Amino acid sequence: MFSTKSFGAGLAATIFTLSGAIGSLTASAADTFVTIGTGGITGVYYPTGGAICRLVNKGRKEHGVRCSVESTGGSVYNINTIRAGELDLGVAQSDWQYHAYNGTGKEAFIKAGPFEDLRAVFSVHAEPVSLVARADSGIKHISDLVGKRVNIGNAGSGTEATWNVLWGAMGHTNDDLKLAAQMKSSETPGALCDNKIDAFFWLVGNPSALNKEAATTCDVVFVEVNGEAVDQLVADNAFYRTATIPGGMYRGNDDDTPTFGVGATFVSSTAVEENVVYQIVKAVFDNFDDFKKLHPAFAHLKESEMISDALSAPLHDGAAKYYKERGWL
Repeated sequence: MFSTKSFGAGLAATIFTLSGAIGSLTASAADTFVTIGTGGITGVYYPTGGAICRLVNKGRKEHGVRCSVESTGGSVYNINTIRAGELDLGVAQSDWQYHAYNGTGKEAFIKAGPFEDLRAVFSVHAEPVSLVARADSGIKHISDLVGKRVNIGNAGSGTEATWNVLWGAMGHTNDDLKLAAQMKSSETPGALCDNKIDAFFWLVGNPSALNKEAATTCDVVFVEVNGEAVDQLVADNAFYRTATIPGGMYRGNDDDTPTFGVGATFVSSTAVEENVVYQIVKAVFDNFDDFKKLHPAFAHLKESEMISDALSAPLHDGAAKYYKERGWL
């Protein structure tokens, strides 16, 4: 016999079950998805973004933040795309973080004006200039590039922008080169070893797979990037620093190579919620030993340096909250 009482109880149970399912769906739909802009897949920016996302996604069930990585043109592209609201976070050279925040440096940054909503999250690895030349090119010092075929970095990258600053500080323009190529970094070892270019210039954390590829495919030299112009740039700009590529790191280059460079930094904007950045920072620093193992360029990172070095935009509120909890601020 049909019972209205049992029907009511069953209906109530069904509603309760559906409510739970809907609540679960709502919680899932409330997950926050963020995208990190990086660089070419052969550089260190791409694995840096991947390492951060790996740790964030490991705890996504607890904090509700999910992370993906996008291979991009590099620093300047990432900053401009964050500004446009099309990326949430990105990796960028310390010099271009500074110039974007202050509206200086590149003409596009000057025209757009200061990016006052740009926020620093933390710094990562050092990025010295690698100037890699064919061993038979006669290039020993950056000043020897006059009249040579050089890859100066793909258009819109931080590498290209830094090249223009340095080459200009040395009193040159790209007209002083036989060829100013702008290939993607992944193409440069093959072009160098096939004698299509004499050298390539870029900023990268070491050891670098691309530098290793060039050094193992053909005979190359790591070229000195120092002198009066470099000394003046370092003296005038806190985001530059002298650096050394250790001898023995790459085949055929047993001696240290003096150079200069910047730091890789992780940036965002005020458009990204405080809790989202907090959870990303927490995922990295609560698992710092694991993070350091995810790429050789991270092996010697120190937490204290990552929240002080090369940061020229204000800290994101979410990052500052975590650092204060740890007693670092």
